[in-house]
Amino acid sequence: MKTLISSTLGAALLFCASQSAAQDRFADVSISVTPLNGSAYMLQGAGGNIGVSAGDDGVLIIDDQFAPLAPKISAALGDIATDTPSYVINTHYHGDHTGSNAFFHDNKGATIFAHENVRIRLANDDSIDKAALPVVTFEDGIKIHFNDEILTVFHLANGHTDGDSVVWFEEANVLHTGDLFFNERFPYIDLGAGGTVEGYIKAVETLLGKIDGKTKIIPGHGPLANKADYENFLAMIKATKTWVKEQKSAGLSVVQAVEKGLPEQYAKWDWSFITEEKWIKTLY
Repeated sequence: MKTLISSTLGAALLFCASQSAAQDRFADVSISVTPLNGSAYMLQGAGGNIGVSAGDDGVLIIDDQFAPLAPKISAALGDIATDTPSYVINTHYHGDHTGSNAFFHDNKGATIFAHENVRIRLANDDSIDKAALPVVTFEDGIKIHFNDEILTVFHLANGHTDGDSVVWFEEANVLHTGDLFFNERFPYIDLGAGGTVEGYIKAVETLLGKIDGKTKIIPGHGPLANKADYENFLAMIKATKTWVKEQKSAGLSVVQAVEKGLPEQYAKWDWSFITEEKWIKTLY
């Protein structure tokens, strides 16, 4: 019995410590609000960028970052219109885009939308609260008529993951790409969750074909962007992919390719999560 009590207490203390660490990690994070066109806004904090539609019909948000940031996100929404969003759209299943789902569903009454693979992946994770699961799922896409805007949500297969969706504000000419765009940095392609390099490239090409020079792009990560930024991102992916293919054809192992390193002009794309080494390994 003493052993059981000790083990239970230890687990509880460990859980509390991890929760405290998570809170401390986000203690200094602030949520910035950038008005775009029409009803569209962009929120930035930590994790994936948040898209917002705010107007007479209420508030809809696209992605919701990490769970500890939920109260700060809610407060920022309250400064725009209301802290009670009617809808949440998840662009994919990663926790830096879905972490506050349960908060907005349970405490704010939001209905969560996502591709069906997002629900499947979240449901298969025992650490995920059931309240975080999307309640409306789709295969190809949906249209939401909200705040005098048509929000077109559509799925692009096997890019960043197997459940990627993007959201197009038709009237405002704003595109939220989810993690099919990491502005000014190497992208993360989740090879273990259905993501592929070829699928990622195809998805970006598809999206570039739908926008124009005036489109404002909310990337999954990084600053607000435009079509030229997105084209530059795609050019980097294609060029580095070609470079890695050449090294592989020349007989270099992945270790040797990493040791050689990409040409100097791509050093600026390196960042803390996807370093040059990780990007080379992904391409290889």
